[in-house]
Parts: sequence; C-alpha cells; structure tokens
Amino acid sequence: MKHPLDLHRGRHRRRGFGRNELAGMLLAGIVGGLAWTMLPAAEPAPAAATRTSFGFCHSGGGADCVVDGDTFRMAGDKIRIADIDTPETHPARCPKEARLGAAATQRLQALLNSGTVTLHPIDRDTDRYGRKLRRVEVNGRGVGDTLIAEGLARPYRGRRMGWCG
Repeated sequence: MKHPLDLHRGRHRRRGFGRNELAGMLLAGIVGGLAWTMLPAAEPAPAAATRTSFGFCHSGGGADCVVDGDTFRMAGDKIRIADIDTPETHPARCPKEARLGAAATQRLQALLNSGTVTLHPIDRDTDRYGRKLRRVEVNGRGVGDTLIAEGLARPYRGRRMGWCG
C-alpha cells in the first residue's frame, strides 16, 4: 500500500507563471489605472495655520510683511488675496484711492497680526506677477469678507476697477 501523501504524487505538476496569469494581471493594471484617472480630484489641503508678526514691506520689509491692502509676504512667499480688490497705493490714481489704499493696508496688517493665519489654495496657484493666489483666513474668518464689510475692498470680478469715481 502506498503512503497517503504519495497517492496524489504525479497527478499535479508544478506550474510556472503562465500567459493567462500575465494577461490577467496586465488587464487588472490597466483597469485600475483607468479607474484612478477617473476619480474626482481632491481639493488641495490648506497650508498649515501660522501665527506670526507682520510689519510693512515698504518700511523694513522682511519675510512677513504687508505690501498693500490685498498683498503680503508670509515666510518669504508673496501672497495675493484671491477674492478681493483693494485700492492701489503705488501709485494711487487720486487722493481718495490713496487714502482708502492706506487704510486697507493698515487694516490688513492688523487683521494678519490678530490671530492664526490660514491660506487656502484656489483653482489657480499664481497670478501673472508670480504671487500665490490664496483665500486668507485669520482665526477661521475670511480676511476678504472683513475688508469688504468695512468698505476697504470689494469682491474681485476678474479685473481691477478704479476707486476714484
């Protein structure tokens, strides 16, 4: 009588990696790759929230400073607040714009210094001047919304408009 483990010996041959297995794995890879490209794009995560002290770029500069009412530097990066338009300060087109621009610049510095700053990416990373376009929050509140409510900014509508009229 044969040993029980020897009863099946010879019936099964050891197989290598065959064409069918290779074709199946290749097909699975193609289907998986196509499925991956069809997934909806995830919204970029906001930058880490930061608390820092902001000065004015025109009087001392530094890595963290305010340029004007809608532009500032943070950790050396130039940031343009994406959802607002503020009066120009350099050069202003009229005394009213100069006055409002200075007030917007002062207020932006106060807001940025009042708490934790969080930058949120938008659909475009930078503008034509290389500034990072971001929605900006301080302590969870939109800086653009605050400046608009105070009459120092207006919603950005795709182009700048004058403040002298």
